[in-house]
Amino acid sequence: MAQYQNFEEFYPFYLSEHSNRTCRRLHFVGSALVLGVLLAVLIGSLSLVWLLAVPVVGYGFAWVGHFFFEHNRPATFSHPLYSLIGDWVMFRDMLIGKIPF
Repeated sequence: MAQYQNFEEFYPFYLSEHSNRTCRRLHFVGSALVLGVLLAVLIGSLSLVWLLAVPVVGYGFAWVGHFFFEHNRPATFSHPLYSLIGDWVMFRDMLIGKIPF
């Protein structure tokens, strides 16, 4: 298992683990749904119980992408914090067109 001194060192590895377009799209959908659930809880449309769904929704879509399309082990298992940051950086990069959607 590689060790990274900072997120900048980790992110190229993270992107290499997301080369499959369907995997990236599933990550994007999961992240968007997480934001939707959080927003709905904040504005009162959903109860706080829905916060329990956040990790299931976010990781569920991402892990389907890894296991069925990318055919690799999610970086969450070896680098949980950097992987979480990577999810949101990749989400942003896809939103702004830096990474193909």
